[in-house]
Amino acid sequence: MRLIIIVVFLLLINGNSYAQGCCSGGSGSPIAGDASTGVLLKNQLEFSSSYQFNYSDVYFSEDRDTLNLIDELSSDYLFMRFDYGISEKFTMSVAAGYYFNKTIVGLGLKDTITSGGISDLIIFPRYSVFNKTRENTRTEITLGLGLKIPLGSNTDSNLVGYSPGLGDIYVISPPTVQATSGSQDLMIYTFWYHGYQKKNLRFFANTLYIRKGYNSMGEKFGDYASLGLFVGKTIFKKVGLTAQIKGEWIGKMKVAKTVGANEIAIYGIDTVSSGSKKVFFVPQLSYTYKNFTVFATSEIPLYQYLTGVQVGSLYQVTTGFSYRFLTKKLDETPVKTFELNKN
Repeated sequence: MRLIIIVVFLLLINGNSYAQGCCSGGSGSPIAGDASTGVLLKNQLEFSSSYQFNYSDVYFSEDRDTLNLIDELSSDYLFMRFDYGISEKFTMSVAAGYYFNKTIVGLGLKDTITSGGISDLIIFPRYSVFNKTRENTRTEITLGLGLKIPLGSNTDSNLVGYSPGLGDIYVISPPTVQATSGSQDLMIYTFWYHGYQKKNLRFFANTLYIRKGYNSMGEKFGDYASLGLFVGKTIFKKVGLTAQIKGEWIGKMKVAKTVGANEIAIYGIDTVSSGSKKVFFVPQLSYTYKNFTVFATSEIPLYQYLTGVQVGSLYQVTTGFSYRFLTKKLDETPVKTFELNKN
């Protein structure tokens, strides 16, 4: 009985330290860099990879700064994607992500909590419903419907104490530092592009909506929606400059009725402190040599409204590259396709 009381006491203390609004949100878009993409040419293959660094040490209550509950929340994320043009209108995309680490510093009984590993598999086909080229302009409208499948663990644990009778005592880490949300999610995507070829000027927009499912622990992260408005210009034939205004909405987290109050505390869940509305300015610089492109981009928060008390956005930087080529020769000269990171 004494050992049981010790275990419960440690779990509750650890859970209460998490459930202060710091760890309930997160699990937004799994696509690093938020690349805006149409379709490829038939038989064209593209491989792209990006590294994303995230860091924050600021807290918000609604749209106001508030007292910090932790010292740092950070992550290092690798994202890889393969795209293949099955036809001139249909492109299949397969992607996956890997966290080198997701870290909280200065939280509860343990100063640093870290996890990592493979996150999700993303199957993301896209279909062009409209693609028309005139003498000096090109317009494209593309739709996408994808599925995110968890590959990693959403139940990674951390050491919180020791009992002579039980040994080391572990508790499930808060959702914020898990490598995946653990749920299967539906992704709906739209892309619109209008470019002036002689001026090397382009305007485009995309939307992404992610319908989240419940995971094995009875958690449902808030649905995610974003709208991106872009303007891009190519200079010196190889350098691309792009500016984006991005609006982002994340719904409130839900917990299944089968999950008890103690489990909610142990899992580090505070549904009251979940959900947000944000606006970012996202500049991007790219350089293209033949079929190879390197790029760098950063999300700069302009406005953020967080329900309850949560970690706000501060720094996010993404760098990466893409390489595309034709696996078969074309019989005729194709219409040039568009991809954000290449222009």
